[in-house]
This record gives sequence, structure tokens and C-alpha cells, in this order.
Amino acid sequence: MNDLQVHMAIDSNLYFKDPESSDLGKKIVMNGIKMIHELGYESFTFKKLGAQIHSNESSIYRYFESKHTFLIYLVNWYWSWIEFKLELLTTNVSSAEEKLDKAVQLLTEQVKEDDTFTFINQVTLNKIIIAESVKAYHTKQVDKENEKGFYKTYKRVVQRVCDFVLEINPQFKFPHMLVSTIIEGAHHQRFFSEHLPSLTDFEEGKNNIVEFYKQLTKDALKQ
Repeated sequence: MNDLQVHMAIDSNLYFKDPESSDLGKKIVMNGIKMIHELGYESFTFKKLGAQIHSNESSIYRYFESKHTFLIYLVNWYWSWIEFKLELLTTNVSSAEEKLDKAVQLLTEQVKEDDTFTFINQVTLNKIIIAESVKAYHTKQVDKENEKGFYKTYKRVVQRVCDFVLEINPQFKFPHMLVSTIIEGAHHQRFFSEHLPSLTDFEEGKNNIVEFYKQLTKDALKQ
């Protein structure tokens, strides 16, 4: 399978021109991911990206209004990809417990590159999600952008996993809090394991983070 066979449907409000529709657009996304990871979101600019891809800065603005909307686009692409994988993993599974187990595994495990989409490096994108995605919604515009549906893919993934939780325990009072805690907590643990190891119990070569959140989920649903 290649990138021409599977297309992530991203909200058209996030771009002026779909970057997946052209080679230049794909180059912008591919190199933008690399540069945000290397430089950090604050130091990343469209001017630097234009220089990297040997194109005018103005050509990037034909696709994205700002680096903020570009980051939100990347966040949406990532969660659309996770939703795609989650659907593949759970479609033919009848047991709610097994569906939830597969979901928690997917949401907390180390990301591996998916060659279904050759112009996106999911490993690098995951590092951006871990380190930078909070900047997509920790802004003064978050409420207006939420009304426009900028975060709906993330919310859709959370809701899908919440449905698994409620299949198992319909009386559970905190499904959204549990699922969003699993996602954000796992991201924090991945970040800590690389930069602040004394704040985590991660061990190289072990699935400590996955095991912790699976156990946390089981314990919470027993209450």
C-alpha cells in the first residue's frame, strides 16, 4: 500500500489547499514535520521551511494560513491516522474488553512507522504530538477554534474508546477523564523517559508504560 491509496480526510478549514493534492504540498508537510521536531515549534518558521524546500515562503502560505494552523493540521492528521488504525484493530472484535485492551495498547505503545503513508514519518510526528501538540489548543483562540471543529478528530478518538469503556461498565462515571488521562499521561511518560527519567519508571526494552495504563484502566473499571 502507498500514500496514493489511503487519504486522511482532514477538515478543509485547516488549509487553503489540500497539501496531499500536490508534490509541493507533501514536501511542505514532510519537511515541516522534520523541522518542527529538530528546531521546536517556537523556532520553526515558514521562511525557514521555504529555504529548506527551495521554495518561496509565499508558496507555503498558499497551503496554510499560519504555522499555528499547520500545527493543528498535523495534530488532526495524527489523530485521523490513529482513528484509522483503531478501526482496523477493533472492527471484527466482539469483546468490549478486547477492544479496550487493543485501544489502550495503540494509544500508549511506541509508535512505529506506517509505510501506508510514505510522505509522513509517523515516528517523528508522534514526537511532535508528545512535545508540541498542547500548543495547538493552549491558546486564547481555543474556544473559537473548537467551535470550528479544529479538534474534532482527537475528540472522536477519545469518544470511540469511551464507548468501549461504557460497554464494559455502563455505570462508570468518568469515561472521558479516563481516556484523555491515558492518552496525555502516556505522552508525558514518553517525554519523561527521554528527558526527565527520574519522573518515570520506564525501562528500555520493556512495555512499562503500556502495562501501567492497561492496569490503571482495569483497576478504574473495577470500582
